[in-house]
Amino acid sequence: MNLERDLLRAVLQNDLASFAQRAIAEVLPALTLEWNWHLDLIADRLTQLADGKIQRLLICVPPRSLKSLLCSVVYPAWLLARNDAERILCISYSQPLAEDFARLCRQLMDSGFYQASFKTRLSADRRAVEQFETTGGGGRIASSVHGTVTGRGGDFIILDDPMKAEDALSEVTRKGVVEWMRSTLSSRPNSKRDARLLVVMQRLHEEDVAGYLIAQGGWDALSLPAIAVEAEEHQYSVAGRATTFRRAPGEALHRDREPVEILEQLRLDMGNLVFAAQYQQNPLPTEGNLVKRSWFGQYGAVDLVGLERVIQSWDTGSKTAMSHDYSVCTTWGLKAGMVYLIDVWRGRLEMPELCRKVIELSDRFSPERVLVEDKGSGTALMQALRAQCFYKAVPVLPKGEKVVRLSGVSPMMEAGHVRLPASAPWLDGYLYELCGFPGTKHDDQVDSTSQALHWVQDEGSAGGLFEYYRREHEALVARQTHRTVRLRAPDGVSHVTTIDGTKLTVGPDRSLYATEAEAGPFMAAGFRRIP
Repeated sequence: MNLERDLLRAVLQNDLASFAQRAIAEVLPALTLEWNWHLDLIADRLTQLADGKIQRLLICVPPRSLKSLLCSVVYPAWLLARNDAERILCISYSQPLAEDFARLCRQLMDSGFYQASFKTRLSADRRAVEQFETTGGGGRIASSVHGTVTGRGGDFIILDDPMKAEDALSEVTRKGVVEWMRSTLSSRPNSKRDARLLVVMQRLHEEDVAGYLIAQGGWDALSLPAIAVEAEEHQYSVAGRATTFRRAPGEALHRDREPVEILEQLRLDMGNLVFAAQYQQNPLPTEGNLVKRSWFGQYGAVDLVGLERVIQSWDTGSKTAMSHDYSVCTTWGLKAGMVYLIDVWRGRLEMPELCRKVIELSDRFSPERVLVEDKGSGTALMQALRAQCFYKAVPVLPKGEKVVRLSGVSPMMEAGHVRLPASAPWLDGYLYELCGFPGTKHDDQVDSTSQALHWVQDEGSAGGLFEYYRREHEALVARQTHRTVRLRAPDGVSHVTTIDGTKLTVGPDRSLYATEAEAGPFMAAGFRRIP
């Protein structure tokens, strides 16, 4: 019996994830705990911090990810179970919140489970919520940002949500919290050499505490978006066993608890700016450098009906390694002097797969032109496409530096002639790169955008009376010889206008016929092909 108890104690002392699951059931018995891989990953990083393998750890995760329960309640109790002499300073944005976490931690340490598993005991003399101690001389202090921490220090300092979400847009508040960190918190470690620092939060703004720490450097950072933007690979240990978890782009962080459908509805409810920061850990620039967010209007599905032209613009990366640039395809629709960004594809592919992706996206959206940067890997792509008898591709030679190219089309955006969808999985990343340029790590979406908009400026107009009649004739011939595609219209759409101006009426069964060329824009607007 003693052997089993000693074995259990050893497991709980050395495996934070196992201890956390049992501890959460103890303090919140009504909570249905749905353990997920990201909690194992966080527990592994916290263990490395406890063991001194990491000294400064920054964790950025979405709301309701159990971050505070794990980091401010369970983790301090676990540290004191391992060493009852540890001094732990726990700080949150408000004193009541800090004391709520402290109360749960004290409740856990007073529980029968905890006392049966560990020798650590709370002192009978020092049991106040804001500061309780162990019989071994250690303890936990609860304080708040800008609260009284004079004379108080810690071997571990845990800063959990240093700022309220509603204060994120206040420059005075943001700078005040950062300055407090620099002037006050930096002097609180008991040992500047051995102290461990943990900051856990959701991102709120480019210039929040996490942004400041990342810019300063020297922190091990773990950032987990609610929806993966790119392929992720995480390596961590679970009960002493090495584990690798891979997450594909578009996959939810905790799909059983918050699937992508729920997250996308949240994006619509709270807006892209808030969702990108709090859920994607990728705060968008509120204004921008060369390009500002406020310049872009939004469009709905009905705006894409009757597009005059559709084009695609490709910027190709040279390598597939994670550190190299992406290949990007942006798809654009033109109508009545407006330019609509319909889709963004972004990935790293070798040449044969990249060539197939170009043809696949062309088949999906039926563009009139496929613009390919005639430089480096783009030249090789053009050759591969011609070998496949794909003649929609048009080589475009970039003129001038990247900044010059974007500046040349920024007046179109500022005038409100470029519109974006109200919501799309790729929208946050696109806006972050476009509004953050120059200064963002990648600029492939910027290059694809400036290439497309320059083409619209130079060659995307109607082209005079001759061009108008030429396109009208081509559309008429296509209608007479290739009207073979049957489509089902979305609810509420009674008629559409084709590229050549022909008005088509939706039938009683919600169907209509269109040419192959017209089918692409219609399907992008919500129509579905009927077999």
